Amino acid sequence: QVQLVESGGGSVRPGGSLGLSCEASGNIFNIRDMNWFRQRSGEPRQWVAKITRPGETTYADSVRGRFTISRDNDRNSVHLIMGRVTPEDTATYFCNARILKLNSDYYADYWGPGTPVTVSS
Repeated sequence: QVQLVESGGGSVRPGGSLGLSCEASGNIFNIRDMNWFRQRSGEPRQWVAKITRPGETTYADSVRGRFTISRDNDRNSVHLIMGRVTPEDTATYFCNARILKLNSDYYADYWGPGTPVTVSS
């Protein structure tokens, strides 16, 4: 079984910073792309940022220049530093990873349960 668990969500004031982490565990052989998504109340889930195994990063226009994604391949973890946050960044944040399980022939997408972030003064 494979499990992803996010941590680090909470409340932050506009203009401040917050860090999120996500760790994958279980019978993992390899992890390709890792992503962060977010979902505002009543809206579809929205992609935020991606990082490949070698460390190439891409960002949604709404967060580019403010958020930084990184990963630790030895710890099967991905992180998101959120900077200069605004109320529009309020959402539940989900990590996603494309994982090859031990004794499996194909990669599959796995999701964490999400961690809430509230930006408010």
